[in-house]
Amino acid sequence: MNADEIAAGRARWQARYDAARKRDADFTTLSGMTVDPVYGPPEGTGYPGFERIGWPGEYPYTRGLYPTGYRGRTWTIRQFAGFGNAHQTNERYKMILGAGGGGLSVAFDMPTLMGRDSDDPQALGEVGHCGVAVDSAADMEVLFDGIDLAAVTTSMTISGPAVPVFCMYLVAAERQGADLSRLDGTLQTDIFKEYIAQKEWLFEPEPHLRLIGDLMEYCAREIPRYKPLSVSGYHIREAGSTAAQELAYTLADGFGYVELGLSRGLDVNVFAPGLSFFFDSHLDFFEEIAKFRAARRIWARWLREVYGATSEKALWLRFHTQTAGVSLTAQQPVNNVVRTAVEALAAVLGGTNSLHTNALDETLALPTDESAEIALRTQQVLMEETGVTNVADPLGGSWYVEALTDKIEAEAEEIFARIRQLGGEGPHQIGPMTSGILRGIEDGWFTGQIAESAFVYQQALEKGEKKIVGVNCHTGTVAKELEILRISHEVELEQRRMLAQRKAGRDEAAVRAAVGRMVEVSRTGENMIPAMLDAVRAEHGRD
Repeated sequence: MNADEIAAGRARWQARYDAARKRDADFTTLSGMTVDPVYGPPEGTGYPGFERIGWPGEYPYTRGLYPTGYRGRTWTIRQFAGFGNAHQTNERYKMILGAGGGGLSVAFDMPTLMGRDSDDPQALGEVGHCGVAVDSAADMEVLFDGIDLAAVTTSMTISGPAVPVFCMYLVAAERQGADLSRLDGTLQTDIFKEYIAQKEWLFEPEPHLRLIGDLMEYCAREIPRYKPLSVSGYHIREAGSTAAQELAYTLADGFGYVELGLSRGLDVNVFAPGLSFFFDSHLDFFEEIAKFRAARRIWARWLREVYGATSEKALWLRFHTQTAGVSLTAQQPVNNVVRTAVEALAAVLGGTNSLHTNALDETLALPTDESAEIALRTQQVLMEETGVTNVADPLGGSWYVEALTDKIEAEAEEIFARIRQLGGEGPHQIGPMTSGILRGIEDGWFTGQIAESAFVYQQALEKGEKKIVGVNCHTGTVAKELEILRISHEVELEQRRMLAQRKAGRDEAAVRAAVGRMVEVSRTGENMIPAMLDAVRAEHGRD
């Protein structure tokens, strides 16, 4: 790109920056030095390939979605939490919000994630242990008691039974008197990644896609601010993938959901802004930053050139980040505070839109109040003390970061081509990327690729080629054993008791009629969400 083109780009950025709202904050260094909101090539000089880097808030969005960077608004502090029953988790949410958290993120227990009630024989011993138990809209009411759902963004990390659980959330908001059209947040709903990595599904992928398509239609029409899909790379990375595999499999899944929307006749410019993403931030600092920058660039290009999006927001890849749970160690767990801080800083320098920081004890148990507060304060120290919010994409133009960004992008493109090959030559009713994903799931291609990457890394650890402090190097310590959070068996007994009470007190005829109506709708082409909402309302016997 020549000097005149770069100057014109800077002028466009400056006009958009000047017109945008900025926070009332001090944007100088710790020593009081004034810094510019963005940096680029020296005035009057060219920069080969600068069109792939560009300016913040401008296609291809390598440097971020907004011209102001974090000067306009900082990332949302969204701490993932859930344990025991709804009342206990409600108390943790109020603690997080009271301490400065900006949004909620719900962790469900294993029975809920697998679509099981707490009184199901297969739920025995698991209720409330890895998240909160939710059996009905009544639990959702307790979960968000005293929290205005119309004023707080709420993320829910659940895929298999995501749609009925979302309906419980809507009914709880309805019972608060909230205007449902104003609700904002994210539902994970990503069934592809369940088959690729996490394995929490209820039935085959294609019936799940029917429900997801219905949800996309319903949210686009009725709840436009709520994002019905959070395409998740986090669990793919936690399963052992490389950074490039995490990026490629996640974006391929995203392209599959774009194809799903298009197959439903939806306008890509309307539904694509409702897709969000969820990435892992691991310990290789610069690799992670490059991954996030490449993700925005790839998504924007594919949405414009392959799927025909024309609106700016349809080209935006907005993403939440969680620091790498798999990087936490049971040995010398206090070291995990450092790991989490480094991973969080990588996410911020990569331009994340929201962030969860893991607690130091999460490799041993659910976080205690103290460790959860340390995790929250880690984000606040980064936000308030380090100056990282002063300049948009401060590493843009770094030879190393730009080379890594290009390399990860190239690896991802090779993987996209391979996935489309898996789908064969024949057309699929949804689309070619969807066809390849479904074939890759069926053949075990994704799980095989991830397993190979995990094996290679494990070999490097065992040979000492890769180091983990406290595990295979620097193993001496004076640290004492941590006090960890333990979930009482009484939680399960009480949840089962309350569930039995609700079942005994409901209008069984109304419940059966509502469920029967939902089954009838499932056998037609009608959208299932309204019938599912009616079934959730019938749970209480108070319509």
